[in-house]
Amino acid sequence: MNKKWQVYQVEDEKVEELQKKYNINKLLATILANRGIIDEKQIQKFLNPTRKDFYDPYEMPDMKIAVERIIKAIKNQEKTIIYGDYDVDGITSVTVLKSFLEERGIQVAQYIPNRLEEGYGLNKDAIDKIAKQGYKLMITVDCGISAVEEIDYANKLGIETIVTDHHETSNELPKALAVVDAKRKDNKYPFRNLAGVGVVFKLIQAIGMKMGLDEKEYLKYLDIVCIGTVSDIVPLVDENRVIVKLGLKLVEQTKNLGLKSILQISGYNKIDSTTISFGVAPRINACGRMGHQEEALKLFLSKNIDEVNELTQKLNEYNKLRQETEKNIYADAVEQIEKNNLEKQNTIVVMGKNWHHGVIGIVASKITEIYFKPSILLCEEDDIGKGSGRSIPGFDLHEVLTECKDNIERFGGHSMAVGITIKKDKFEEFKKELEQIAKEKHIEQIVPILKIDAKISLDEINQEIVESLNQLEPFGEENKMPLFEFRNLKIDSIRALSEGKHLRLTLKDNKNIVNAIGFNLGELTNYYKIGDKIDVVGNLEVNSFNGVQNIQINIKDVMKSL
Repeated sequence: MNKKWQVYQVEDEKVEELQKKYNINKLLATILANRGIIDEKQIQKFLNPTRKDFYDPYEMPDMKIAVERIIKAIKNQEKTIIYGDYDVDGITSVTVLKSFLEERGIQVAQYIPNRLEEGYGLNKDAIDKIAKQGYKLMITVDCGISAVEEIDYANKLGIETIVTDHHETSNELPKALAVVDAKRKDNKYPFRNLAGVGVVFKLIQAIGMKMGLDEKEYLKYLDIVCIGTVSDIVPLVDENRVIVKLGLKLVEQTKNLGLKSILQISGYNKIDSTTISFGVAPRINACGRMGHQEEALKLFLSKNIDEVNELTQKLNEYNKLRQETEKNIYADAVEQIEKNNLEKQNTIVVMGKNWHHGVIGIVASKITEIYFKPSILLCEEDDIGKGSGRSIPGFDLHEVLTECKDNIERFGGHSMAVGITIKKDKFEEFKKELEQIAKEKHIEQIVPILKIDAKISLDEINQEIVESLNQLEPFGEENKMPLFEFRNLKIDSIRALSEGKHLRLTLKDNKNIVNAIGFNLGELTNYYKIGDKIDVVGNLEVNSFNGVQNIQINIKDVMKSL
Protein backbone atom coordinates (compact mmCIF):
# COMPACT_ATOMS: atom_id res chain seq x y z
CA MET A 1 0.00 0.00 0.00
CA ASN A 2 1.28 3.46 -0.87
CA LYS A 3 1.78 5.68 2.15
CA LYS A 4 2.44 9.40 2.01
CA TRP A 5 5.64 10.47 3.78
CA GLN A 6 5.23 13.92 5.31
CA VAL A 7 8.24 15.48 7.04
CA TYR A 8 7.64 18.21 9.63
CA GLN A 9 9.10 21.57 8.63
CA VAL A 10 10.72 23.44 11.53
CA GLU A 11 13.01 26.45 11.75
CA ASP A 12 16.64 25.49 12.39
CA GLU A 13 17.03 28.59 14.57
CA LYS A 14 14.21 27.44 16.87
CA VAL A 15 15.78 23.97 17.20
CA GLU A 16 19.19 25.46 18.01
CA GLU A 17 17.62 27.77 20.59
CA LEU A 18 15.92 24.82 22.34
CA GLN A 19 19.18 22.83 22.27
CA LYS A 20 21.18 25.55 23.97
CA LYS A 21 18.55 26.79 26.39
CA TYR A 22 17.54 23.37 27.74
CA ASN A 23 20.80 21.48 27.14
CA ILE A 24 19.17 18.78 25.00
CA ASN A 25 20.34 17.08 21.79
CA LYS A 26 19.27 18.18 18.32
CA LEU A 27 16.92 15.23 17.75
CA LEU A 28 15.01 15.81 20.99
CA ALA A 29 14.84 19.56 20.32
CA THR A 30 13.50 18.89 16.79
CA ILE A 31 10.72 16.62 18.07
CA LEU A 32 9.66 19.12 20.76
CA ALA A 33 9.53 21.87 18.14
CA ASN A 34 7.49 19.63 15.81
CA ARG A 35 4.93 19.16 18.58
CA GLY A 36 4.74 22.87 19.37
CA ILE A 37 6.37 22.46 22.78
CA ILE A 38 8.65 25.47 22.70
CA ASP A 39 8.28 27.73 25.74
CA GLU A 40 9.78 27.07 29.16
CA LYS A 41 6.51 26.27 30.94
CA GLN A 42 5.40 23.83 28.21
CA ILE A 43 8.77 22.05 28.13
CA GLN A 44 8.96 21.75 31.92
CA LYS A 45 5.42 20.36 32.12
CA PHE A 46 6.04 17.97 29.21
CA LEU A 47 9.39 16.57 30.33
CA ASN A 48 9.10 16.87 34.13
CA PRO A 49 5.48 17.31 35.26
CA THR A 50 4.70 17.55 38.98
CA ARG A 51 1.53 17.36 41.09
CA LYS A 52 1.39 21.18 40.89
CA ASP A 53 0.48 20.78 37.20
CA PHE A 54 -2.98 19.39 38.03
CA TYR A 55 -5.84 21.78 37.34
CA ASP A 56 -8.32 22.87 40.02
CA PRO A 57 -11.02 20.15 40.03
CA TYR A 58 -13.64 22.70 41.07
CA GLU A 59 -13.46 24.27 37.61
CA MET A 60 -15.33 21.20 36.36
CA PRO A 61 -19.09 21.60 35.92
CA ASP A 62 -21.18 20.51 38.92
CA MET A 63 -18.12 19.37 40.89
CA LYS A 64 -19.07 21.36 44.01
CA ILE A 65 -22.59 19.83 44.01
CA ALA A 66 -21.19 16.30 43.55
CA VAL A 67 -18.64 16.70 46.36
CA GLU A 68 -21.13 18.11 48.87
CA ARG A 69 -23.63 15.32 48.13
CA ILE A 70 -21.01 12.57 48.49
CA ILE A 71 -19.68 14.03 51.77
CA LYS A 72 -23.27 14.10 53.06
CA ALA A 73 -23.61 10.41 52.11
CA ILE A 74 -20.38 9.62 53.97
CA LYS A 75 -21.55 11.43 57.12
CA ASN A 76 -25.00 9.82 57.07
CA GLN A 77 -23.74 6.37 56.01
CA GLU A 78 -26.25 6.31 53.13
CA LYS A 79 -26.62 3.28 50.88
CA THR A 80 -24.45 4.26 47.90
CA ILE A 81 -23.65 2.39 44.69
CA ILE A 82 -21.20 3.04 41.86
CA TYR A 83 -22.43 2.19 38.35
CA GLY A 84 -19.49 1.50 36.01
CA ASP A 85 -18.43 -0.05 32.74
CA TYR A 86 -16.78 -3.35 31.81
CA ASP A 87 -13.65 -2.03 30.04
CA VAL A 88 -10.33 -1.04 31.68
CA ASP A 89 -11.38 2.60 32.05
CA GLY A 90 -14.62 1.55 33.76
CA ILE A 91 -13.00 -1.09 36.00
CA THR A 92 -10.24 1.27 37.15
CA SER A 93 -12.81 4.04 37.72
CA VAL A 94 -14.85 1.80 40.04
CA THR A 95 -11.65 0.60 41.79
CA VAL A 96 -10.43 4.13 42.55
CA LEU A 97 -13.74 5.62 43.68
CA LYS A 98 -14.81 2.60 45.76
CA SER A 99 -11.39 2.32 47.45
CA PHE A 100 -11.21 6.05 48.21
CA LEU A 101 -14.75 6.26 49.61
CA GLU A 102 -14.39 3.12 51.73
CA GLU A 103 -11.23 4.60 53.24
CA ARG A 104 -13.45 7.53 54.25
CA GLY A 105 -15.59 5.08 56.24
CA ILE A 106 -18.57 4.33 54.00
CA GLN A 107 -19.32 0.92 52.46
CA VAL A 108 -20.02 1.31 48.74
CA ALA A 109 -21.47 -1.29 46.36
CA GLN A 110 -20.92 -1.45 42.61
CA TYR A 111 -22.83 -2.50 39.51
CA ILE A 112 -21.05 -3.32 36.25
CA PRO A 113 -23.32 -4.39 33.38
CA ASN A 114 -22.56 -7.60 31.52
CA ARG A 115 -21.32 -6.70 28.04
CA LEU A 116 -22.92 -9.70 26.34
CA GLU A 117 -26.32 -9.53 28.05
CA GLU A 118 -26.83 -5.84 28.89
CA GLY A 119 -24.40 -3.88 26.74
CA TYR A 120 -22.85 -0.51 27.62
CA GLY A 121 -24.27 2.02 30.04
CA LEU A 122 -27.29 2.31 32.31
CA ASN A 123 -30.37 0.15 31.75
CA LYS A 124 -33.76 0.12 33.47
CA ASP A 125 -33.54 -3.50 34.66
CA ALA A 126 -30.32 -2.70 36.49
CA ILE A 127 -31.88 0.43 38.01
CA ASP A 128 -34.84 -1.67 39.20
CA LYS A 129 -32.44 -4.02 41.00
CA ILE A 130 -30.58 -1.07 42.55
CA ALA A 131 -33.84 0.51 43.78
CA LYS A 132 -35.11 -2.78 45.27
CA GLN A 133 -31.90 -3.08 47.28
CA GLY A 134 -32.58 0.33 48.83
CA TYR A 135 -29.77 2.43 47.33
CA LYS A 136 -30.46 6.16 47.60
CA LEU A 137 -27.34 7.52 45.84
CA MET A 138 -25.90 6.23 42.54
CA ILE A 139 -22.61 7.55 41.14
CA THR A 140 -21.90 6.68 37.51
CA VAL A 141 -18.32 6.37 36.28
CA ASP A 142 -17.27 6.26 32.61
CA CYS A 143 -20.95 6.31 31.58
CA GLY A 144 -24.24 8.12 32.13
CA ILE A 145 -23.95 11.25 29.99
CA SER A 146 -26.39 9.87 27.39
CA ALA A 147 -28.68 8.03 29.85
CA VAL A 148 -31.45 10.65 29.86
CA GLU A 149 -34.36 8.18 30.06
CA GLU A 150 -32.63 5.86 32.52
CA ILE A 151 -31.81 8.66 34.96
CA ASP A 152 -35.38 9.98 34.71
CA TYR A 153 -36.43 6.45 35.67
CA ALA A 154 -33.99 6.40 38.61
CA ASN A 155 -35.40 9.75 39.78
CA LYS A 156 -38.94 8.27 39.79
CA LEU A 157 -37.69 5.37 41.92
CA GLY A 158 -36.18 7.77 44.48
CA ILE A 159 -32.51 7.30 43.51
CA GLU A 160 -30.38 10.43 43.32
CA THR A 161 -27.68 10.21 40.63
CA ILE A 162 -24.30 11.86 40.21
CA VAL A 163 -22.97 11.38 36.68
CA THR A 164 -19.20 11.35 36.11
CA ASP A 165 -18.32 10.74 32.47
CA HIS A 166 -15.94 11.80 29.71
CA HIS A 167 -17.97 11.03 26.59
CA GLU A 168 -19.49 13.61 24.25
CA THR A 169 -22.80 15.11 25.32
CA SER A 170 -25.98 15.21 23.27
CA ASN A 171 -28.27 18.23 23.14
CA GLU A 172 -29.97 17.15 26.37
CA LEU A 173 -28.17 16.47 29.64
CA PRO A 174 -29.59 13.84 32.00
CA LYS A 175 -31.56 15.33 34.92
CA ALA A 176 -29.10 14.08 37.51
CA LEU A 177 -28.23 15.88 40.73
CA ALA A 178 -24.79 16.63 39.23
CA VAL A 179 -23.28 15.99 35.78
CA VAL A 180 -19.49 16.11 35.94
CA ASP A 181 -18.15 15.95 32.38
CA ALA A 182 -15.59 18.31 30.82
CA LYS A 183 -17.24 17.80 27.41
CA ARG A 184 -20.37 19.66 28.51
CA LYS A 185 -21.10 22.66 26.30
CA ASP A 186 -20.91 24.98 29.33
CA ASN A 187 -17.59 23.51 30.50
CA LYS A 188 -14.85 25.89 31.68
CA TYR A 189 -12.35 23.22 32.73
CA PRO A 190 -9.05 23.74 30.84
CA PHE A 191 -8.73 20.16 29.53
CA ARG A 192 -11.57 18.26 27.81
CA ASN A 193 -9.94 14.90 27.11
CA LEU A 194 -9.65 13.09 30.45
CA ALA A 195 -10.49 9.38 30.53
CA GLY A 196 -13.41 8.28 32.71
CA VAL A 197 -10.94 7.35 35.45
CA GLY A 198 -9.35 10.79 35.04
CA VAL A 199 -12.70 12.41 35.89
CA VAL A 200 -12.97 10.10 38.93
CA PHE A 201 -9.47 11.21 39.97
CA LYS A 202 -10.58 14.85 39.81
CA LEU A 203 -13.63 13.92 41.93
CA ILE A 204 -11.57 12.30 44.70
CA GLN A 205 -9.09 15.18 44.50
CA ALA A 206 -11.99 17.62 45.03
CA ILE A 207 -13.39 15.54 47.92
CA GLY A 208 -9.92 15.35 49.46
CA MET A 209 -9.50 19.12 49.23
CA LYS A 210 -12.94 19.75 50.78
CA MET A 211 -12.28 17.31 53.64
CA GLY A 212 -8.80 18.75 54.27
CA LEU A 213 -7.02 15.46 53.52
CA ASP A 214 -3.32 15.14 52.84
CA GLU A 215 -2.58 15.09 49.08
CA LYS A 216 -1.23 11.54 49.30
CA GLU A 217 -4.74 10.27 50.12
CA TYR A 218 -5.79 10.77 46.49
CA LEU A 219 -2.40 10.90 44.73
CA LYS A 220 -1.69 7.31 45.84
CA TYR A 221 -4.31 6.09 43.35
CA LEU A 222 -2.41 7.47 40.34
CA ASP A 223 -1.05 3.99 39.51
CA ILE A 224 -4.59 2.72 38.84
CA VAL A 225 -5.65 6.04 37.21
CA CYS A 226 -2.62 5.73 34.91
CA ILE A 227 -3.64 2.20 33.84
CA GLY A 228 -7.17 3.31 32.89
CA THR A 229 -5.96 6.46 31.10
CA VAL A 230 -3.42 4.66 28.89
CA SER A 231 -5.84 1.80 28.17
CA ASP A 232 -8.66 4.11 27.04
CA ILE A 233 -6.49 5.58 24.25
CA VAL A 234 -7.23 9.20 25.15
CA PRO A 235 -4.72 11.86 23.99
CA LEU A 236 -1.59 11.61 26.17
CA VAL A 237 -1.09 15.35 26.36
CA ASP A 238 -1.69 18.07 28.95
CA GLU A 239 -3.27 16.73 32.18
CA ASN A 240 -3.44 13.15 30.85
CA ARG A 241 0.32 13.28 30.37
CA VAL A 242 0.75 14.51 33.95
CA ILE A 243 -1.44 11.64 35.22
CA VAL A 244 0.44 8.99 33.24
CA LYS A 245 3.97 10.34 33.72
CA LEU A 246 3.49 10.52 37.52
CA GLY A 247 1.35 7.36 37.55
CA LEU A 248 4.02 5.24 35.84
CA LYS A 249 6.39 6.00 38.72
CA LEU A 250 3.79 4.58 41.12
CA VAL A 251 3.10 1.58 38.88
CA GLU A 252 6.79 0.62 39.23
CA GLN A 253 6.37 0.37 43.02
CA THR A 254 2.63 -0.33 43.20
CA LYS A 255 1.17 -1.64 46.45
CA ASN A 256 -1.91 -2.92 44.59
CA LEU A 257 -1.55 -6.71 44.71
CA GLY A 258 -3.66 -7.28 41.59
CA LEU A 259 -1.75 -4.80 39.47
CA LYS A 260 1.58 -6.16 40.70
CA SER A 261 0.49 -9.71 39.81
CA ILE A 262 -0.75 -8.88 36.33
CA LEU A 263 2.44 -6.94 35.57
CA GLN A 264 4.49 -10.00 36.51
CA ILE A 265 2.47 -12.40 34.36
CA SER A 266 2.52 -10.04 31.34
CA GLY A 267 6.26 -10.78 30.90
CA TYR A 268 7.38 -7.18 30.30
CA ASN A 269 10.62 -6.14 32.01
CA LYS A 270 10.16 -2.39 31.59
CA ILE A 271 7.24 -0.39 33.01
CA ASP A 272 6.04 2.04 30.34
CA SER A 273 2.96 2.86 28.27
CA THR A 274 3.67 -0.11 25.96
CA THR A 275 3.60 -2.53 28.91
CA ILE A 276 0.20 -1.18 29.93
CA SER A 277 -1.23 -1.12 26.39
CA PHE A 278 -0.11 -4.61 25.39
CA GLY A 279 0.51 -6.40 28.70
CA VAL A 280 -2.08 -5.16 31.19
CA ALA A 281 -5.02 -3.72 29.20
CA PRO A 282 -5.79 -6.81 27.05
CA ARG A 283 -6.00 -9.04 30.13
CA ILE A 284 -8.36 -6.67 31.97
CA ASN A 285 -10.45 -6.06 28.85
CA ALA A 286 -10.67 -9.80 28.17
CA CYS A 287 -12.82 -10.17 31.32
CA GLY A 288 -15.45 -7.76 30.05
CA ARG A 289 -15.25 -9.09 26.48
CA MET A 290 -15.87 -12.66 27.64
CA GLY A 291 -18.60 -11.65 30.16
CA HIS A 292 -16.61 -11.89 33.42
CA GLN A 293 -16.24 -8.17 34.24
CA GLU A 294 -16.54 -8.58 38.03
CA GLU A 295 -13.37 -10.70 38.20
CA ALA A 296 -11.20 -7.88 36.85
CA LEU A 297 -12.60 -5.60 39.55
CA LYS A 298 -11.99 -8.24 42.24
CA LEU A 299 -8.36 -8.47 41.12
CA PHE A 300 -7.75 -4.76 41.76
CA LEU A 301 -9.66 -4.72 45.06
CA SER A 302 -8.40 -7.96 46.63
CA LYS A 303 -6.03 -7.90 49.61
CA ASN A 304 -5.62 -11.70 49.59
CA ILE A 305 -2.53 -12.87 47.68
CA ASP A 306 -3.95 -16.38 47.06
CA GLU A 307 -7.13 -14.90 45.57
CA VAL A 308 -5.04 -12.46 43.51
CA ASN A 309 -2.90 -15.26 42.07
CA GLU A 310 -6.00 -17.30 41.21
CA LEU A 311 -7.71 -14.31 39.55
CA THR A 312 -4.56 -13.42 37.59
CA GLN A 313 -4.46 -16.93 36.15
CA LYS A 314 -8.15 -16.64 35.23
CA LEU A 315 -7.56 -13.31 33.48
CA ASN A 316 -4.69 -14.87 31.56
CA GLU A 317 -6.94 -17.74 30.46
CA TYR A 318 -9.73 -15.34 29.42
CA ASN A 319 -7.17 -13.42 27.38
CA LYS A 320 -5.98 -16.61 25.66
CA LEU A 321 -9.60 -17.51 24.89
CA ARG A 322 -10.18 -13.99 23.57
CA GLN A 323 -7.08 -14.29 21.34
CA GLU A 324 -8.20 -17.66 19.98
CA THR A 325 -11.74 -16.40 19.36
CA GLU A 326 -10.38 -13.28 17.66
CA LYS A 327 -8.04 -15.39 15.49
CA ASN A 328 -10.92 -17.58 14.28
CA ILE A 329 -13.18 -14.62 13.45
CA TYR A 330 -10.30 -12.89 11.68
CA ALA A 331 -9.61 -16.01 9.56
CA ASP A 332 -13.32 -16.26 8.64
CA ALA A 333 -13.49 -12.57 7.73
CA VAL A 334 -10.32 -12.65 5.58
CA GLU A 335 -11.60 -15.77 3.79
CA GLN A 336 -14.81 -13.90 2.90
CA ILE A 337 -12.86 -10.82 1.80
CA GLU A 338 -10.53 -12.78 -0.47
CA LYS A 339 -13.25 -15.06 -1.85
CA ASN A 340 -15.41 -12.08 -2.84
CA ASN A 341 -12.53 -9.73 -3.81
CA LEU A 342 -13.75 -7.19 -1.25
CA GLU A 343 -10.23 -5.76 -0.91
CA LYS A 344 -10.81 -4.16 -4.35
CA GLN A 345 -13.87 -2.28 -3.08
CA ASN A 346 -13.94 1.00 -1.17
CA THR A 347 -15.50 -0.55 1.94
CA ILE A 348 -15.52 -3.98 3.56
CA VAL A 349 -18.75 -5.36 5.09
CA VAL A 350 -18.90 -9.03 6.14
CA MET A 351 -21.20 -11.12 8.33
CA GLY A 352 -20.59 -14.46 10.05
CA LYS A 353 -22.38 -16.96 12.26
CA ASN A 354 -21.22 -17.61 15.83
CA TRP A 355 -18.95 -14.57 15.85
CA HIS A 356 -18.42 -13.34 19.41
CA HIS A 357 -19.79 -9.86 20.28
CA GLY A 358 -17.02 -9.17 22.73
CA VAL A 359 -14.16 -9.38 20.23
CA ILE A 360 -15.68 -8.39 16.90
CA GLY A 361 -14.58 -4.76 17.32
CA ILE A 362 -10.93 -5.79 17.67
CA VAL A 363 -11.16 -7.83 14.47
CA ALA A 364 -12.77 -4.88 12.64
CA SER A 365 -9.82 -2.73 13.77
CA LYS A 366 -7.36 -5.30 12.36
CA ILE A 367 -9.21 -5.56 9.04
CA THR A 368 -9.24 -1.76 8.69
CA GLU A 369 -5.54 -1.52 9.59
CA ILE A 370 -4.47 -4.19 7.09
CA TYR A 371 -6.62 -3.12 4.12
CA PHE A 372 -6.83 0.61 5.00
CA LYS A 373 -10.56 0.63 4.27
CA PRO A 374 -13.60 1.26 6.51
CA SER A 375 -14.85 -2.14 7.68
CA ILE A 376 -18.03 -3.39 9.35
CA LEU A 377 -18.22 -6.88 10.83
CA LEU A 378 -21.57 -8.29 11.86
CA CYS A 379 -22.60 -11.32 13.94
CA GLU A 380 -25.55 -13.13 12.36
CA GLU A 381 -28.28 -13.81 14.93
CA ASP A 382 -31.63 -15.08 13.66
CA ASP A 383 -32.93 -12.30 11.40
CA ILE A 384 -30.46 -9.56 12.39
CA GLY A 385 -26.75 -8.76 12.21
CA LYS A 386 -25.12 -6.98 15.17
CA GLY A 387 -21.57 -5.73 15.08
CA SER A 388 -18.89 -3.07 14.97
CA GLY A 389 -17.34 -0.81 12.38
CA ARG A 390 -13.98 0.95 12.17
CA SER A 391 -12.93 3.72 9.81
CA ILE A 392 -9.86 5.46 8.40
CA PRO A 393 -8.81 9.10 9.00
CA GLY A 394 -10.73 11.39 6.65
CA PHE A 395 -13.85 9.20 6.39
CA ASP A 396 -16.48 9.90 9.06
CA LEU A 397 -18.21 6.52 9.40
CA HIS A 398 -20.81 7.77 11.89
CA GLU A 399 -21.83 10.60 9.56
CA VAL A 400 -22.00 8.24 6.58
CA LEU A 401 -24.25 5.81 8.46
CA THR A 402 -26.78 8.60 9.01
CA GLU A 403 -27.17 8.58 5.20
CA CYS A 404 -27.88 4.81 5.28
CA LYS A 405 -30.43 4.90 8.10
CA ASP A 406 -33.24 3.37 6.01
CA ASN A 407 -31.21 0.15 5.91
CA ILE A 408 -30.08 0.23 9.56
CA GLU A 409 -32.03 -0.72 12.68
CA ARG A 410 -29.80 1.34 14.99
CA PHE A 411 -26.22 2.54 15.37
CA GLY A 412 -24.07 4.74 17.56
CA GLY A 413 -20.48 5.79 18.10
CA HIS A 414 -18.23 8.38 16.48
CA SER A 415 -16.31 9.09 13.28
CA MET A 416 -13.79 6.25 13.67
CA ALA A 417 -15.77 3.54 15.50
CA VAL A 418 -19.42 2.51 15.52
CA GLY A 419 -21.74 -0.16 16.87
CA ILE A 420 -24.46 -1.20 14.45
CA THR A 421 -27.54 -3.45 14.08
CA ILE A 422 -28.98 -4.36 10.66
CA LYS A 423 -31.89 -6.55 9.59
CA LYS A 424 -30.49 -9.57 7.74
CA ASP A 425 -32.72 -8.97 4.70
CA LYS A 426 -31.27 -5.44 4.39
CA PHE A 427 -27.63 -6.62 4.48
CA GLU A 428 -26.92 -6.64 0.71
CA GLU A 429 -28.74 -3.35 0.16
CA PHE A 430 -26.79 -1.74 2.99
CA LYS A 431 -23.47 -2.98 1.56
CA LYS A 432 -24.26 -1.45 -1.84
CA GLU A 433 -25.38 1.84 -0.33
CA LEU A 434 -22.29 2.19 1.87
CA GLU A 435 -20.03 1.36 -1.08
CA GLN A 436 -21.76 3.94 -3.30
CA ILE A 437 -21.43 6.70 -0.67
CA ALA A 438 -17.73 5.90 -0.21
CA LYS A 439 -17.25 6.09 -3.98
CA GLU A 440 -19.05 9.46 -4.16
CA LYS A 441 -16.81 10.76 -1.37
CA HIS A 442 -13.72 9.66 -3.38
CA ILE A 443 -12.41 7.48 -0.56
CA GLU A 444 -9.83 6.01 -2.94
CA GLN A 445 -7.96 9.33 -2.77
CA ILE A 446 -7.35 8.96 0.98
CA VAL A 447 -3.90 7.54 1.65
CA PRO A 448 -2.31 6.86 5.05
CA ILE A 449 0.08 9.62 6.10
CA LEU A 450 3.30 8.97 7.99
CA LYS A 451 4.25 12.16 9.85
CA ILE A 452 8.04 12.10 9.99
CA ASP A 453 9.92 14.05 12.65
CA ALA A 454 13.24 14.28 10.81
CA LYS A 455 15.35 12.96 7.94
CA ILE A 456 18.55 11.64 9.49
CA SER A 457 21.57 9.48 8.64
CA LEU A 458 23.10 6.67 10.70
CA ASP A 459 26.06 9.01 11.39
CA GLU A 460 23.76 11.24 13.47
CA ILE A 461 22.64 8.63 15.99
CA ASN A 462 24.15 6.66 18.83
CA GLN A 463 22.74 4.73 21.79
CA GLU A 464 22.80 7.77 24.09
CA ILE A 465 20.77 9.86 21.63
CA VAL A 466 18.25 7.05 21.04
CA GLU A 467 17.84 6.54 24.80
CA SER A 468 17.27 10.28 25.26
CA LEU A 469 14.03 9.87 23.30
CA ASN A 470 12.64 8.04 26.35
CA GLN A 471 12.09 11.49 27.86
CA LEU A 472 9.18 11.79 25.41
CA GLU A 473 7.42 8.82 27.07
CA PRO A 474 4.59 8.06 27.66
CA PHE A 475 3.68 7.56 24.02
CA GLY A 476 0.09 7.34 22.84
CA GLU A 477 -2.61 9.34 21.07
CA GLU A 478 -1.34 12.82 20.06
CA ASN A 479 2.13 11.90 21.32
CA LYS A 480 3.17 9.11 18.98
CA MET A 481 6.62 7.55 19.00
CA PRO A 482 8.79 9.76 16.75
CA LEU A 483 9.28 8.61 13.16
CA PHE A 484 12.53 9.11 11.24
CA GLU A 485 13.39 8.83 7.56
CA PHE A 486 16.63 7.20 6.41
CA ARG A 487 17.68 7.41 2.75
CA ASN A 488 19.93 5.25 0.56
CA LEU A 489 20.49 2.41 2.98
CA LYS A 490 22.00 -0.71 1.42
CA ILE A 491 20.49 -4.09 2.33
CA ASP A 492 23.29 -6.14 3.89
CA SER A 493 21.05 -9.06 4.91
CA ILE A 494 17.35 -9.84 4.62
CA ARG A 495 15.16 -12.68 5.87
CA ALA A 496 11.63 -13.43 7.03
CA LEU A 497 10.77 -14.43 10.60
CA SER A 498 7.84 -16.27 12.22
CA GLU A 499 6.87 -18.34 9.17
CA GLY A 500 7.15 -15.39 6.81
CA LYS A 501 5.19 -12.93 8.95
CA HIS A 502 7.93 -10.46 9.96
CA LEU A 503 11.00 -8.94 8.30
CA ARG A 504 14.57 -8.85 9.64
CA LEU A 505 17.23 -6.70 7.95
CA THR A 506 20.71 -5.32 8.45
CA LEU A 507 21.23 -2.02 6.64
CA LYS A 508 24.43 -0.13 5.73
CA ASP A 509 25.10 3.56 5.32
CA ASN A 510 28.76 4.16 4.38
CA LYS A 511 30.71 2.68 7.33
CA ASN A 512 27.69 2.26 9.60
CA ILE A 513 25.48 -0.78 9.93
CA VAL A 514 22.16 -1.05 11.78
CA ASN A 515 19.64 -3.79 12.54
CA ALA A 516 16.01 -3.35 11.46
CA ILE A 517 12.78 -5.19 12.18
CA GLY A 518 9.53 -4.90 10.22
CA PHE A 519 6.53 -6.43 11.97
CA ASN A 520 3.95 -7.86 9.53
CA LEU A 521 6.23 -6.92 6.62
CA GLY A 522 7.57 -10.41 5.91
CA GLU A 523 6.22 -10.42 2.35
CA LEU A 524 8.78 -7.73 1.41
CA THR A 525 11.40 -10.48 1.17
CA ASN A 526 9.75 -11.20 -2.22
CA TYR A 527 10.47 -7.66 -3.46
CA TYR A 528 13.90 -6.77 -2.05
CA LYS A 529 17.28 -8.53 -2.07
CA ILE A 530 20.80 -8.06 -0.69
CA GLY A 531 22.49 -5.07 -2.32
CA ASP A 532 19.27 -3.11 -2.98
CA LYS A 533 19.23 0.54 -1.90
CA ILE A 534 16.12 1.51 0.07
CA ASP A 535 14.57 4.44 1.91
CA VAL A 536 13.09 3.56 5.29
CA VAL A 537 10.71 5.22 7.77
CA GLY A 538 10.64 3.89 11.31
CA ASN A 539 11.03 4.35 15.05
CA LEU A 540 14.43 4.18 16.75
CA GLU A 541 14.87 1.86 19.71
CA VAL A 542 17.55 0.07 21.71
CA ASN A 543 17.14 -3.70 21.41
CA SER A 544 18.56 -5.98 24.11
CA PHE A 545 19.40 -9.57 23.15
CA ASN A 546 21.55 -11.98 25.17
CA GLY A 547 22.80 -9.07 27.29
CA VAL A 548 23.97 -7.09 24.23
CA GLN A 549 22.32 -3.77 23.39
CA ASN A 550 22.08 -2.46 19.82
CA ILE A 551 20.26 0.35 18.04
CA GLN A 552 17.40 -0.95 15.92
CA ILE A 553 15.03 0.64 13.41
CA ASN A 554 11.43 -0.52 13.83
CA ILE A 555 10.31 -0.16 10.21
CA LYS A 556 6.91 1.35 9.36
CA ASP A 557 7.39 1.74 5.59
CA VAL A 558 9.97 1.04 2.87
CA MET A 559 10.51 2.15 -0.70
CA LYS A 560 13.31 1.73 -3.26
CA SER A 561 15.77 4.63 -3.32
CA LEU A 562 15.57 6.87 -6.39
